Amino acid sequence: MNYIDLRSDSVTQPTQEMRDAMYTAPVGDDVFGDDPTVKNLEKLCAAKVGKEAGLFVASGTMGNQLAVMAHTVRGDEIIVSSGAHLVQHEASAAVLSGVMVKVLECKDDILTAAIIEKACRPSADGLGPRAGLVCVENALSNGKVMSLAQMKECYDAAKKHGLPVHLDGARLFNAAVALDTDVKQLTQYCDSVMVCLSKGLCAPVGSVLCGSREFIEKARKNRQLMGGGMRQAGLLAACGIIALDRMVDRLKEDHENAKYMAGRLNKMKGVKVLMDNVDINLVFFKVDRPREFIAALPGRMLEKGIKMAGEEGGLLRFITNNDVSRADVEKVCDVFEAIMKESV
Repeated sequence: MNYIDLRSDSVTQPTQEMRDAMYTAPVGDDVFGDDPTVKNLEKLCAAKVGKEAGLFVASGTMGNQLAVMAHTVRGDEIIVSSGAHLVQHEASAAVLSGVMVKVLECKDDILTAAIIEKACRPSADGLGPRAGLVCVENALSNGKVMSLAQMKECYDAAKKHGLPVHLDGARLFNAAVALDTDVKQLTQYCDSVMVCLSKGLCAPVGSVLCGSREFIEKARKNRQLMGGGMRQAGLLAACGIIALDRMVDRLKEDHENAKYMAGRLNKMKGVKVLMDNVDINLVFFKVDRPREFIAALPGRMLEKGIKMAGEEGGLLRFITNNDVSRADVEKVCDVFEAIMKESV
C-alpha cells in the first residue's frame, strides 16, 4: 500500500535528483577535512544564512547541542521558551554541556525583551548561575513564525546583557517563505543557526550548524567528542546541496496545502483547529471525542492508508510535505470526516 504520511515533514523520501547526486558525489574523509562535497554544502549553507562558516552534522539535535557547547561554559544557564524543541525533545544540554536550562512560559512560545530581561540573573550576588545563551526557534514547533521585529527584539535584549543568540532553524526556510523574506533577514538576529535539511527539504539525513569561523571550529572539535565524524559524508551532503538549491521555493506549496487542510478540518463537527498557528505546514487541532476514540485514531487512519501521529499535549496534528499532494489532502480530509461521523 502507498501510504499518505502526515506524521512529520521529516518522513519525506529523497528525490530522484538526490539519489543520482549520491551516486556521483566526489567524496573524501570529512574528519580529515578533505570531503569536497561536504565542504561545498557547508559553504553553500553558510552563504545562504549570512554566516562565515558551516558544519555538517548528523541531526538537528546534534547541531543545537553543539551550539550550546560552543557558546557556554559548564555551570552557565541558557534561556529558552518552554515549548522549544531544545526543551521538549532534546534532553541533552545538562548532560553534554553541564548547563542549567531556564525554561520560560511565553505567549505562543515566543521570547520577548521583557522576558529575557527578567530571566537574566544579577551577576553581583555571585550565587546563581551566569546567563550564557539565549535560544530562539523560528519557525516554531507550534506552527507559528516569529516576525522580523520579534527576532530583533530578542536579539537586542540578549546583546544588552552580552549574551549570544542561537537560532534553532530546523524549519528556518519555512519561516522565510511564510514571511516572504530572504532568510538572511532572519539570521542577522542570531550569532549561530542550525538548519535542518531533512525537515521539509527532503534530504535523507543531516543538518548544518552555521556561525563565525571561530565558533564553528569549537563546534567541529565538539562534534568529534560526540562521535559525529562521518568520514565519507559527501554521499549525504550531496542531497543537502540539492535540498538548499531546489527544495526551498516549493515549501510554499506545503503551506498552502496546510491552510487548505486546516480550513476543511475546522468545518467538521467536533474538530477545532488552531487556525492562528497555521503559519507554515503544521496543522494542530483538537477533537471533541472520548479518550478511547482519540487514542484509536492513528490506527483507524492507518487502515485507510494514512499515517498520523498520536495525541500530544491534548492536540493532534497533520504535517504536509513534499510527498503529500492536494489530492492526498482531499483524501485525508474525506477519510477523517467519515471516521468522525461514525462516532456520532
